[in-house]
Amino acid sequence: MHVVLLEPEIPPNTGNVARLCAATRSQLHLIEPLGFRLDDSQLKRAGMDYWEQVDWTLWENWPAFSESLPANAQCWFVEQGGGRRYDAVDFGPEDYLVFGRESAGLPSALLAENAEACIEIPVLNPEARSLNLSNCVALVLYEALRQQGFGEVSD
Repeated sequence: MHVVLLEPEIPPNTGNVARLCAATRSQLHLIEPLGFRLDDSQLKRAGMDYWEQVDWTLWENWPAFSESLPANAQCWFVEQGGGRRYDAVDFGPEDYLVFGRESAGLPSALLAENAEACIEIPVLNPEARSLNLSNCVALVLYEALRQQGFGEVSD
């Protein structure tokens, strides 16, 4: 699986996602601009010593990333109001799970261009603005991995 963070802003969230990617053998794609420096202490602390185990790539911008995708790549855009629930999607083992900035989510133009691939995590309290980014990544990634039988699980 591939996890894509488009313009992440909060270092501990990205560090937590990196740790998650290491633990699940998922590839991490960070798309600039980032809201922090890669040598940020909070980023390192949240990722602990897992950064060495993360297969990750830093992309200059969305066009550079999207142009690198294989022709048959399936991207899923996770956003509030995404149209269908994440647990109603059939994920493939090489799918890309795309998440936006903590403060603004994914750009509306990107969502409009990919409306058929927009998915959401239900929020049960209408007064709650959003869920934490790293929690969202964990929910969707683990559902996708569950559908794949979790691959090879180590003891």
